Amino acid sequence: MSANVLQWDGGPGHYEVYYLSATDPRSGTGLWIRYTMRSSMEGGAECALWFMAMDRDGSRFARKVTHPIDALTAQPDPFWLTLAGADLSDRGMAGDFDDVSWELSWEPSLPAAEHVDPLLRRVGIAKTILVLAHPDLAVSGTVRFGARDLVLEGARGGQAHLWGSKHASRWSWAHANDLRSAEGEPRPGSYLDGVSVFVERFGRQLGPSTPVVGRFGDDDFRSTSPPSVIRNSSRFGLTSWRFEARDGRRRVVGEVDAPRGSLVGVTYHDPDGDPAYCYNSEVASMRINLWDRPSRGRSGWLLRDTLVADGNAHFEYAQRTPVDGVELLVT
Repeated sequence: MSANVLQWDGGPGHYEVYYLSATDPRSGTGLWIRYTMRSSMEGGAECALWFMAMDRDGSRFARKVTHPIDALTAQPDPFWLTLAGADLSDRGMAGDFDDVSWELSWEPSLPAAEHVDPLLRRVGIAKTILVLAHPDLAVSGTVRFGARDLVLEGARGGQAHLWGSKHASRWSWAHANDLRSAEGEPRPGSYLDGVSVFVERFGRQLGPSTPVVGRFGDDDFRSTSPPSVIRNSSRFGLTSWRFEARDGRRRVVGEVDAPRGSLVGVTYHDPDGDPAYCYNSEVASMRINLWDRPSRGRSGWLLRDTLVADGNAHFEYAQRTPVDGVELLVT
């Protein structure tokens, strides 16, 4: 069964998001396309299409259109979703509204990766579930926004699916799958995707909880168990994130930086109506150091590789109040 299958059962108090993040290697333009739905606590529901683009020079573009929930239809197998005429499948997406359009395709290459431990899903502790349905994509096709037309030929990106009842109170997220060695050699098939969240529980803020997933060469990396996400270190702000995560004998140390001028500010709304203010860039940079613990009898950690995404990593920061000095392009 596809990791993209719609989870909404028709009831109140639910939100669901599908998104593609990608960076065009020729123009350097970052793209962020979202298909969303929200069912309020009172039972009314709506769905929306979002299209955002940004460049490292500070050019930013954002559009959103909202529709009644009956504009959304979906089937589970094979997965197919249509929102106001815009389609999404496990092999691409196409749609248009106002002055934007997209017709994009890809071939799935790696299995889905889950950030939330199955135990936490079963007992209902996590209020948002994040699944990276397609971690490592080469996206081709065309996009049009405003007066610009882009032809994508193998633009690297990822497609994810998330759903729940409440966003975190503050979080950071990052993704990179166009990675190279420090010397500039491509590392095909490698990716990293992680999120770090603070949540409100029992009248106070808890966190950060930091699940990190990835693949490096032929080795999967999953730092998602409850002890791991609490133990993983994380410090983040509006334009940067520093984190460290472990999976067995491997340790990942990452640094993400996003140009402030490239951040596209948008507003999310929870099912209960509370807003969250999100600042996103698909032209960020990431540096990853991979450390391995040697076999028994030897101590310490050995640096195995350094991977870099220069201007083609994806980053998001969000909090519950607007950030001064950064425009919200979608409210």
